[in-house]
Amino acid sequence: MSCEYVREYYGVPAEIGRRIEHNDKPGIIAEDRGHYIGVNFDENNPGVVFNVHPTDQVKYLEMGKIRKMTRSQRRYQEYLKVADCFDDFMHFLRYRSAMKQESY
Repeated sequence: MSCEYVREYYGVPAEIGRRIEHNDKPGIIAEDRGHYIGVNFDENNPGVVFNVHPTDQVKYLEMGKIRKMTRSQRRYQEYLKVADCFDDFMHFLRYRSAMKQESY
């Protein structure tokens, strides 16, 4: 559920999975970002999350379902966490593939 701080401080029904409209753009709260709500707008790919102030032209709607990232998006997010250890994304993919081969 999360977003406890936002609910208590701003008095809004923010929670992970709640649909919203911000400036007439539909989306869903995907992350608790402290003083902000993390929104994945319908027009963006899953996993692309923007900070939105909970009272800045936000209309809270019904509960919805957060879209899951694709496998390639998850892989790239994994790379971003360790990017400083690799020359580039292709280097990361080769290393990841070699590690999977060793585990067989």
